[in-house]
Amino acid sequence: MKTVVIIGGGASGMMAALSASENPENRIILLERQQRVGKKLLATGNGRCNLTNVGAKPANYHGEQPEFAVPALQKLPPEKVLEFFRKLGLLTVTEYGGRVYPLSNSANSVVDVLRFALQRDNIELRTSTPARQLYKRGEGFVIKTDEGSINADFVIVACGGAAGAKIGGVTDGYELLKGLGHKRTALRPSLVQLVTDPAYPRSLKGVRAQAALRLTAGSATLAESRGELQFTETGLSGPAAFDISRAASFCGEGGIVHIDFLPDYDEKQIAQLLSDKASTLPTLAAEELLTGVLHNRLGKMIVKYSDINPSRRLYELNYTELCRAAASCKSFEIALRGVEGFDSAQVTAGGIKTTGVNPQTMESWFVPHLFICGELLDIDADCGGYNLQWAWASGYVAGRLGE
Repeated sequence: MKTVVIIGGGASGMMAALSASENPENRIILLERQQRVGKKLLATGNGRCNLTNVGAKPANYHGEQPEFAVPALQKLPPEKVLEFFRKLGLLTVTEYGGRVYPLSNSANSVVDVLRFALQRDNIELRTSTPARQLYKRGEGFVIKTDEGSINADFVIVACGGAAGAKIGGVTDGYELLKGLGHKRTALRPSLVQLVTDPAYPRSLKGVRAQAALRLTAGSATLAESRGELQFTETGLSGPAAFDISRAASFCGEGGIVHIDFLPDYDEKQIAQLLSDKASTLPTLAAEELLTGVLHNRLGKMIVKYSDINPSRRLYELNYTELCRAAASCKSFEIALRGVEGFDSAQVTAGGIKTTGVNPQTMESWFVPHLFICGELLDIDADCGGYNLQWAWASGYVAGRLGE
């Protein structure tokens, strides 16, 4: 019988435990510092748990060595993740963009089926038990906890990253692995709200729109995205903002967010639409120019942004002014001031350097029988279920213990 200690009861840690438990010769001890497993999972997908994406591909993953993720994603692709959850009794639904959610629309459903699956004879779950120290002893390891020391033949470190500190984000894993010679990259918050010049967002707080975003610094385009955008009191949120937040995190101040509120129309089409409206409704107030095209508050804001007096009448607007409004719909610019911190972030960009880990097995190259998986590694992904796909895949591979 081999003792396998898994540090961290999040997505990758639970998957590692279930993967390792398939070998009846393994005795698994799963340590979780929180009172229950999967706490961060409950917050994903706005409480719905976007558990994978059927279109996950290498291009969705980032880090100093993004190709590191490929072997694990090939061994447990999205279809196998869905098969795994179906066997646990979870029904799912695939939505726009390949995002997969539990049919119940509740993240609790995902956590519950995993919690039930962990009730196996060779898995011992110890909650409220953080690992304080990890060191090598002979061929094995010693893990120190508040309740005493645990001897292990294999250790899987799946502590997660620094993101979401209020719901379980920690830096424990980095510290535990530092003592065993593993180094990490710089850490940045990702999948997080953008902080911008507040003038427009504050006035548009709560407004949602489908939009295309482009982040620039000088003449360089740093990131692009498309999807739902939400204005907040301090900036921009929603999937479209989250997708460029990684680049924004590294960019900091000095960037410009360009928002295209009508990505399926070109500027000439919009100008013609507005010209036709002005001809049809000549006495309508100019502030209503974009009513029927965009959210009312957003449309009125763009009229002001286009330097058009909102109290004028449409018949008073010349074609140049209508073209200016059309251009504003296609490129509404807001100055970037940074991103919210780790407390608000869903994911950590950066982590344990992948150069020290075997991508085929998740085993440390220089500490035999030590495995590392999940967000703790320097692999993060786009918004849309890709990060949990990595957690499941890397956790599954780590749980094979080098097979």
